[in-house]
Parts: sequence; structure tokens; C-alpha cells
Amino acid sequence: MFKAIRVGILLLILLFVSVNSLLTQARSTDWDNSLWVKVYPINADGSDATARYIQGLQADSFNEIESFLAREAERYGHGIDRPVRIELGREVREQPPAIDPEPGTFDIMVWSLKLRWWANSVGSEQDDPPPDVRMFVRYHSPDESFHLENSVGLQKGMVGVVNAYASRQHNGTNSFIIAHEFLHTLGATDKYELGSGLPVFPDGYADPGRNPLHPQRKAEIMGGRIALSEFDAMVPTTLKDVIIGQVTAEEIRLR
Repeated sequence: MFKAIRVGILLLILLFVSVNSLLTQARSTDWDNSLWVKVYPINADGSDATARYIQGLQADSFNEIESFLAREAERYGHGIDRPVRIELGREVREQPPAIDPEPGTFDIMVWSLKLRWWANSVGSEQDDPPPDVRMFVRYHSPDESFHLENSVGLQKGMVGVVNAYASRQHNGTNSFIIAHEFLHTLGATDKYELGSGLPVFPDGYADPGRNPLHPQRKAEIMGGRIALSEFDAMVPTTLKDVIIGQVTAEEIRLR
């Protein structure tokens, strides 16, 4: 009897969490009110240079992301002034759960649950009330010989983990990656080839009707790069060179 009651309580909690998650996801893309996004910096390499960079961060360090989303929302006919409001949280001293280099489906499911649990546990220490979306940015000292790990954004739990460089020179690229992963939390899908990283035509192109097609002048946010040719593309260094394409806009109910 006790076991049945315990299972019943757990099922009710799971149902409540699932319904609350669905309601939050639906509200996050109605574009009637501002979404509250909180960025939590993490010193990924433990270096003094990265620590100094994090200490110099301000809320307005992410203004480019707010401006980009406001511009695109207006372009799609939404009149809200600030569709996204970004707040800078305190530095998080704990690293997020790691995922296996070659994970299977079950590994990904377990990691996703661990990440959501971790994000809630470390975020709740400084959140009252909790934000709509939590973005944890792991900063690394810039080094040409070091390649950043992949970043991720989860719609379930509305949490993202971004790997970025602790350098003003990379601020524009960092903002692009944060915006990309943020849109994943709203339901946007990648529009680039996993192997090459090249944007997929036509959905991953900012201007698929351009003639000649290459070089593209801008990047589609989920396409990941500006297509310079059929076999070459570059990561934008500013969100001024990025748009939200029509398919992505439909996925996040902006269109």
C-alpha cells in the first residue's frame, strides 16, 4: 500500500511538472510579453584571465542579443519593445554535467535529465522567482590551439549551456552562439550539416533567393554560418549580420 501511494505521488508530481513545462513553452512563444532570460557565467578553465573577464561582465554586455531579437520580432510584425530581457546572474562555481563524446539515445536522455536538475539546483540559489530561460555560459581563455566544445540548448527545461571565449574580441561571436542556443530552448532546430557545419539550403540561408546565390551577405541564425560558397562558410562576428529565417520563425511562432 505504501509503495502504491509513493508511486502515485511521484506520478502526480511528474504530471504537474510536465503540464507546467508545456504551459511555459507555450507562453514563451506567444510573443505577447517579454521573456526573462538569465545568463550565468562559469569559469570553464579556472584561469585568472577568464576570472577577470567574468568580473567585467555587465547586463548590457548582452544588449546585442536583445537588439537582434527585438529587430527580428518587429520584422515579423510583433510590436513588443523588448521581446527578451536579459539579466546577468552571479558566477556559478560548479561545472554542468558532462556528456559522453559519442552518446547513445539513452545516454542523451539521462544527461538531459541531469542537466535540467543541475540547472535548477545551482540557479535556484540566486533566483526568486526563477527566470523563463537559464543560459549557462562557460568562458574559456582564447587560444588558437583550443577548440570549444559544442554548445547546447534544450527546449525541455528551457536551459542552455554555451561554450564561449573570454575575450572582447569574441563578444560578437559569443552573442551569436548564445542567441542560437537560446532559440533552441524555444523550439528552433539546426539548419546546418552536422559534419561540415555548412548551412543547409534553403532553410539555413539568410537569402535563398539571392542571384547569384553566393556569397550570402548574412547568416540565418540556425544555419550557423554565412555561406560564402557551396563549400565555404564563416561564423558571423556580429548579430547585425544575422536574421531569423522564415522556417525558424515558424518553429518559434514568430511568423
